[in-house]
Amino acid sequence: MFDGKFMEVVSKEGVVAIVSCAENEAHVVNTWNSYLVFPDEQRILIPAWKMLETEKKITQNNNVLLTLGTKEVEGRMGPGTGYLITGTAKFLRLGPEFDMMKSKFSFMTRVLEITVSSVQQTL
Repeated sequence: MFDGKFMEVVSKEGVVAIVSCAENEAHVVNTWNSYLVFPDEQRILIPAWKMLETEKKITQNNNVLLTLGTKEVEGRMGPGTGYLITGTAKFLRLGPEFDMMKSKFSFMTRVLEITVSSVQQTL
């Protein structure tokens, strides 16, 4: 699911927007490309510290959208490449993946796990 161009993009720094929606209201929170961990071909793990509104929305509707990109990778129309990711989300508070993430990101209190259903290059 994560092709070479996508992995090249996430290897460069850039901002990630995570969109959750419930009760007819969207909420957006940001993180960094360098915080994304890919344990397999369908999931993304993200360290979470606050993200309290995101967690509230996800308990009501676990569908999420993520956008990410970098200007450092050539895209379809010149410098810069971006992606839209759709999937479902949940928060992890314990387990081996939580422990692995905590060893990398000591600030986190939970792990946001995204199970990806589609990855689309937008730039």
